[in-house]
Amino acid sequence: MTAQSRTVGAGQPAPTAPRSHWREHLIAWSFALPYVLLFLVFMAGPILVALFTSFTDMRVTDIRNPLDIEIIGLENYAAVLTDARFQKAAANTAVFVLIGVPLTIVLGLAAAVGLNQGVVKFRTLFRVGFYLPVVTSIVAIAVVWRLLLGTEVGLVNAVLSTFGIDGPGWLNDERYALWSIIGVAAWRNLGFMMVIFLAGLQTIPKDLYEAAEVDGANAWQRFKGITLPLLRPTLLFAFVITGIGYVQFFEEPYVMTEGGPLNSTLSMALYTYNQFGFGNYGYTAAAAFVLFVAIATLTLVQFRLLRDET
Repeated sequence: MTAQSRTVGAGQPAPTAPRSHWREHLIAWSFALPYVLLFLVFMAGPILVALFTSFTDMRVTDIRNPLDIEIIGLENYAAVLTDARFQKAAANTAVFVLIGVPLTIVLGLAAAVGLNQGVVKFRTLFRVGFYLPVVTSIVAIAVVWRLLLGTEVGLVNAVLSTFGIDGPGWLNDERYALWSIIGVAAWRNLGFMMVIFLAGLQTIPKDLYEAAEVDGANAWQRFKGITLPLLRPTLLFAFVITGIGYVQFFEEPYVMTEGGPLNSTLSMALYTYNQFGFGNYGYTAAAAFVLFVAIATLTLVQFRLLRDET
């Protein structure tokens, strides 16, 4: 009887061991647990607290008396969206994104194409030169450009004066201040875009260019028919990353103009920072989540426009 049971058991699949299955799960969670705890404590927790705070009237004086905090619903969001200064900051941010992002992308792509095809000697030197502003402190860059663009002793106006040109107040005139900051941001970030596009260009087979050249396509036709379509995923990444960063632009106006003149360079991030300094924590949280919605909306639009349809 024992032999018969052994024979029958030999023809059946061996049952799985539940202990081994649970052991694998425990090992996996033991590795993931430190990150999960850090995420909950330092990311998810503060985000949820900030979201709750945005529906309250919390101010700096309520820190010692948290029971005095009252839930006021959407009043903070309504106050933010109807504030004239926030509307001005939102308009400045929109201009910064709509002009700055394409400008940075175009400059970075032009530099990448030039280094990938035209420049042979000293290619590494050019790469380092273009990328150096990216790894330099943004505060240091903003301070230097504030000195360069100064009205009285600025080097740019000093050079223009040698040609008999009376340079404008680049940072003191509301007509030029925001455009000056856009130019500085594009100059600083084109090196990062250049590296991204160089990586994308190097994945395009050279045989396609050679075949197109044999068929009589000129340089622009090859760029439009081969380079741009095959760079679509790279362009999507570049637009999303640059757009997210530019919606949150803060350091340039904070250091160079402090949001002036006449709020012409006030950004949504700088506006939110100022409200936090005033102690309006509930109001600040609402402004921060409005900024988050703006970032999410821009990202969705970019994915809709630039995603690969195939």
